[in-house]
Amino acid sequence: MTQAQLGDHREDPTQVQHSGLSSPMWNDENLPNHEFITLKQDEVVIVMVPFPAQGHLNQLLQLSCLISSYGLPVYFVGSATHNRQARIRANALNPSDIAKVHFHDLPTPEFTSPPPDFNALSKFPSHLQPSWDACMLLREPIASFLRDISSKERRVIVVHDPLMSYNVQDTASLSNAESYIFRCISAFTSYTMICSSLKMSVQLEEELLIKLPALEGISTDEARDFSASHHPYMDIRSGDIHNTNKVIEGKFLDLLEQAETNQNKKQWAIGPILPTKLVHISNRNNTCLEWLNKQPPRSVLYISFGTTTSFSDREIKELAMGLEQSKQRFIWVLRDADRGDIFKGEIRKVELPKWFEERVKGVGLVVREWTPQPEILAHSSTGGFMSHCGWNSCIESITMGVPIAAWPMHSDQPMTSFLVTEALKIGLIVREWEKREQLVSASTIENVVRKLMTSKEGDVIRKRAEELGEAVRQSTEKGGASRAELDSFIAHITR
Repeated sequence: MTQAQLGDHREDPTQVQHSGLSSPMWNDENLPNHEFITLKQDEVVIVMVPFPAQGHLNQLLQLSCLISSYGLPVYFVGSATHNRQARIRANALNPSDIAKVHFHDLPTPEFTSPPPDFNALSKFPSHLQPSWDACMLLREPIASFLRDISSKERRVIVVHDPLMSYNVQDTASLSNAESYIFRCISAFTSYTMICSSLKMSVQLEEELLIKLPALEGISTDEARDFSASHHPYMDIRSGDIHNTNKVIEGKFLDLLEQAETNQNKKQWAIGPILPTKLVHISNRNNTCLEWLNKQPPRSVLYISFGTTTSFSDREIKELAMGLEQSKQRFIWVLRDADRGDIFKGEIRKVELPKWFEERVKGVGLVVREWTPQPEILAHSSTGGFMSHCGWNSCIESITMGVPIAAWPMHSDQPMTSFLVTEALKIGLIVREWEKREQLVSASTIENVVRKLMTSKEGDVIRKRAEELGEAVRQSTEKGGASRAELDSFIAHITR
């Protein structure tokens, strides 16, 4: 991917073209309550070790900015290529906040970066496997960095993705270091996966249990083997941090803790970690936001399937026809899945039906570049989100109070779509997981869009989503559940 294709992003993190957002929660005059750590800030350092995929890089960078707002030094450690990716795609973060994070670039291991197979029946991004395998070579440079920094500081706190557990195993050999896993998926998904691995029954009401999707088809054998290779090194951690909170998933956080009783690990549910108060910068210049400014309140459906989904030409045609026939306003982010190295290789030019964009002009907007998703979801004109149900997207949509048309593709997404549509009841399903290899017709898409955006049932769902979003945002304020958990974690690591 060329620099031009990425838009106006810059390499210097202080010059990144962001979504133009800031969070009053992070302003100097209104930082989280951190009086108890001011004397220790030069003694405790935090080292973030993300997994090299966009949804994981994004969350660890958001967490880095949030922790650094307490005055603690944070190092973001990864290959030079993926650190660069994290910086230029930072959404909802101020350049000044990112500038406080120390990016430690490791040499990027060589790996092939094939294009996604958009005609594959399975939507799992197996073309990314070479980049994941290559990250296993980072153990020694990470260990070297940890040894060096631990010799200079009182305590080193390593926060890492579960899929980087092998790479941070040397933390256990350092007397003044401890590690914590950051969970980039919902507590519900973590719980159901633990139940599956331990052959335990999932504790759900009978009417929900019969609708629970099977885990079959969510991954590949190679990806499962990759994940399993990290399991032996997860026990060295001191606890888990979750990008969710008790308002959203209190029941499932409790069930998860019960399922892990034998592990005796501390748990903190500190989400959402993205800024919850989005302040528009007056000179913000973005096509999507300018278009949204001209639309009626809650009238626009935002469509985006993340960075790991590719649609076939036929699937794109059906989606285009369904959107056009629904006669609803929409913003459609039409992008192919990422390659392992987003800076190399040509990007597929996705073809739309002839004259489609001309026919929907004024009603629909098709964009092919990186978009400021959190700000789009927070916009008053946005009334729905058609999503693959990656947890990044869902936690953003939940926080902004936007209902979801759930279309799961792989991995944790079937479980997350179940959480959204059945447990929280803030969305509608587009396509059942059991029918994942069937083409979703234009008429199906049209009907779901109309139901979400114009029906009484859609209005009820939207009201429930807005109420949940308000409760989630309040939980990040002083005295809220999420803020209390975050303060507790900071107090623990700076004890």
